[in-house]
Amino acid sequence: MLTIASLREFGADVDTGLARCAGKEDLYLELVRTIGTDPKYDKLVEAVNNRNYEEAFDIIHALKGVVMNLSITPLYDKISELTEHLRAGDDMDYTGLLDDMLKVRADLIKLFD
Repeated sequence: MLTIASLREFGADVDTGLARCAGKEDLYLELVRTIGTDPKYDKLVEAVNNRNYEEAFDIIHALKGVVMNLSITPLYDKISELTEHLRAGDDMDYTGLLDDMLKVRADLIKLFD
């Protein structure tokens, strides 16, 4: 179940995230849940697989902003690493970085049940 305590255990900086939501726990938890339904993650994978790194960068930069504002630190760290490679336009195998990021997102989504 998604709670402030479960997010804290996951490694999120819930105090900062809550502060950005004016201390409203219900709002904060609702916004965190949007990470599980955001279609940008699938679009990111598609863009990377198509080697459209400019589009992938635009997508991941938007995701990074959301995750940063919610202070979901473990996911933010993975997204940040991927963002920097895409920002540089690195033509590389992104499979490992994408898989790592998607695994952390999946672990977060498991908290939703």
